[in-house]
Amino acid sequence: MDDHMHRLPDVGIDSRPALRSRAKLRHDQVRGRWVILAPERILTPNEQAVDVLHLCDGRRSVAEIAEQLAEIYDADADTIIADIIPVLQGLADAGVLRT
Repeated sequence: MDDHMHRLPDVGIDSRPALRSRAKLRHDQVRGRWVILAPERILTPNEQAVDVLHLCDGRRSVAEIAEQLAEIYDADADTIIADIIPVLQGLADAGVLRT
């Protein structure tokens, strides 16, 4: 079988991302940072990724998440979309985010 047959779907503006049930976003009090706890690994997202992940509830689309972040940060939603899609795709490829 070709590798493209196993490729995960791309994250797009209409995707409704959420952490998979086996992945948990937790604040590590000892280290003072957020971590994603997943089977057999721990990921340490940066501060901006954490802001995005807090909005990934499976109901909001990527476009809606970007609009909300644009209001919070007084920024352009299209710029935010361009910034967050690769982050979300990386998390989806890592198996911790469903789209």
